[in-house]
This record gives sequence, C-alpha cells and structure tokens, in this order.
Amino acid sequence: MELIDGEGYRQLVEDISDAYAQGQARAAQTVNTQLIETYWQVGRHIVEYEQAGNLRAEYGKALIGNLAADLGRRHGRGFSRSNLIRIRQFYLAYPKGATLSHQLTWSHIVEILKIDDPLERSFYAQQTVREGWSVRELIRQKDSALFLRLAASKDKAGIRQLASQGQIVQQPADLLRRLKITLREAAQEGVAE
Repeated sequence: MELIDGEGYRQLVEDISDAYAQGQARAAQTVNTQLIETYWQVGRHIVEYEQAGNLRAEYGKALIGNLAADLGRRHGRGFSRSNLIRIRQFYLAYPKGATLSHQLTWSHIVEILKIDDPLERSFYAQQTVREGWSVRELIRQKDSALFLRLAASKDKAGIRQLASQGQIVQQPADLLRRLKITLREAAQEGVAE
C-alpha cells in the first residue's frame, strides 16, 4: 500500500476534516433546537392540562410526580420530576415561544430559569448567546452578579436595552472598561482561591 504524501493530499484531509466538524456542529445544533422545541411543547401540554381551561392551575394533584413515573417508564431519561418542573417553568417563562432559547442548550436554559427576575433572566440569556458562554461561564457570571453590577452603574432604560440587546462594545473605551473589569475579577478570583 502506497502512502500518499504531498500538499494536495494534506489539503484534502483538512477539507474533509473541516466539512466533518461543521456537519457535526450543525447536527448538534439541530438536535438541540428540536429538544428545546419539544420541551416547550411538553411544558405547554402540562400547563394546559393543569389549568383545564381556567386562568390558574389547581395544585395538589401530584401531576408532575405521576408524569415523571409514567413518562420515565415509557421513554426513559429526560422525564425526572425535577426536569418536568423545569420544562413546565420553561413554558411559563416563555409562553409565546422562545426564539432566543433555541440558541442555547437545555443546560443553559436550566441555569437561566433559576433566575426569578424576567429582566435579569433576559440579560443573561442575551449575554450567553452574544458572548458564547459555556454553562460554567454563565454560572460564574451569575455568581459574580454581573447583572446587578451593571444595573448599579446604568439607568433603567439602559438596562432594559442591555437585557434585550446584550452589551455592545461601541467605542474602544467600552472594550478597555470591560477588560479592566475582567482583569479585576480574575485577580479577585485568584485571591479567593
């Protein structure tokens, strides 16, 4: 068997590897989008069943526990009681649909749903998408109270815009200010550890 060597062959390997990696990334994004849409539909079904045409749900019927047991037996993983609670909460937080959430993983959404304030929740969702935060980075930013620190330094209209659009770097001074904050936080984390 003759080994193929040369610039053309190396480029072929690179091109195939790039196409494969891009295909994997698109497939993962498609699966994630479908999972998020499915969870939103499941949440809608739960809420509509609970409410049975009423404006408010009747509680105390052990619906989530029963669903977890029955759906878990039928479909396996993904239908634990805690996950069904989050799925229901997801629908309630985004009853008209959640287009931004399709750009996040379910793990991101679970972390964002832990935030009670809708404005703060929107801010972290926007920033996660804009900055490409991992779940770990999202948690770190929440724990460092990024939203509250920014809220303390900006007016209400500015925070509303920030929550809907994310933080946009418009001038070099903005970038330097963000870099100083990041360096300060990194130094504080180094001291804390």
